[in-house]
Amino acid sequence: MSYSARAETRHAYLLLALPAVIVYLAVIAFPTVFSFGLSLTDYKGGPLFGGLNAIRFVGIDHYVKMFGDRFFWISLQNNVYIILVSVFGQIPIGFTVAYVLYRKLVGMRDLFQTMIYLPTVISTIVIGVLWRSFFSPYGPFTQLMELIRPGWDNTLFLNPSTAMIPVLFVILWMYTGTYLIIFLASLQKIDPQIIDAAKIDGASEWQVLGRVALPSLSGVILTTVILAISGSLKSFDLLFAMTAGNPARRTSVLALYMYDNAFRGSPDYGLANAVSTFMVMLSFALVLILVVLEKRWGGGE
Repeated sequence: MSYSARAETRHAYLLLALPAVIVYLAVIAFPTVFSFGLSLTDYKGGPLFGGLNAIRFVGIDHYVKMFGDRFFWISLQNNVYIILVSVFGQIPIGFTVAYVLYRKLVGMRDLFQTMIYLPTVISTIVIGVLWRSFFSPYGPFTQLMELIRPGWDNTLFLNPSTAMIPVLFVILWMYTGTYLIIFLASLQKIDPQIIDAAKIDGASEWQVLGRVALPSLSGVILTTVILAISGSLKSFDLLFAMTAGNPARRTSVLALYMYDNAFRGSPDYGLANAVSTFMVMLSFALVLILVVLEKRWGGGE
């Protein structure tokens, strides 16, 4: 390739990539760096919130305060619960249902597909309010439980040790349909002749699943795990609608913990941005671990 041809190719690449790079830097990179910068200061909101002093550099004080706050650890623990439900609940169920529908192992496939996917197209706030009413002491869940255990006292949302259970159930119910559609679309890409050949050779349905379908979708599974982790770390709207972090902030998550520090009571933007920076770094770390594990033990797609 001549020099002029290489230069023309390079200019074409720059022309195509430059808009996306500019948007990425403006929307993702700059806010991330700016947030990290604020986390190292004592910024309280400026004159709008009565702060008249100049911004001071405080180093890692907010990070020390964050790691010393027990509500931060409660929030992180709840995020871990959500990640576990997403990775070991939504993805396996979504894949199993997608495989059953793809292999036409049940009837009324369109009905099942619609029922499972439907929650993903409903507003999260609406879902949160509906399920909060369902699990409330005067809701249908209480009535159902009283049929099984007369006199049962519904303290699900009042007991700190059980308040997350309804939330985790709703998260499992709400987002499984997303992974169902992803896996169903990916399964369509597998050559049907490969599965037919395996069946002719005497492979059982479990062998087709374990030796054909799963290895073929290893890259898709990794992608869904990354989506599940990133989505779990930014959980906010459903928690806000169902519990608002109560009782006594026992159902708070990192995003709610950040919101409380930034917008409730006296604003502490430095601490809120420290939480935001921690969430970004945790997300990067988890995704990096997944990529390394996939390269080491993952199958070929």
